[in-house]
Amino acid sequence: MLKAVIVILLLAVVVSLFSGLFFLIRDGGKTRRVVNSLAIRVLLSILLLVIILIALWQGSLTMNPTP
Repeated sequence: MLKAVIVILLLAVVVSLFSGLFFLIRDGGKTRRVVNSLAIRVLLSILLLVIILIALWQGSLTMNPTP
């Protein structure tokens, strides 16, 4: 379940990034939609990082052991 949440958040980050690109091309940077889209991307990235760090701390995710 945790890995599915991580994948969904990664996909949301990518969608937000491309929506910012779309708004930049369509509006020419004259509206705030580009800024809003990129702000959402940053917030989603921070949320993803926090979820991963909490999962590592709780032991739900494990790092690959070094050989």
